[in-house]
Amino acid sequence: MAKRGREAMAKRSRELARQQKKEDKQERQEAKGDGPPKLTADEETHLHEEFARLSDEYAANQVSQSHFDEERHRIFVALGLETEDDA
Repeated sequence: MAKRGREAMAKRSRELARQQKKEDKQERQEAKGDGPPKLTADEETHLHEEFARLSDEYAANQVSQSHFDEERHRIFVALGLETEDDA
């Protein structure tokens, strides 16, 4: 029984180390300015919904290819999936 407790503690220790490493990496990226933009969950949801509507309109031939490309790029930049230079 005591052996199982040590295994659980070792597992928890590894998990904490993994989390700390992830947080350290995120802090370094944010310090460099390479981190994703800080969006609230509502803002991110709104952008995803906006892209879904845009995709539906494009599929129904309600918007042009150029309009679709411009708006898709704007949304993707806001989500941090593309940069301004990726046009």
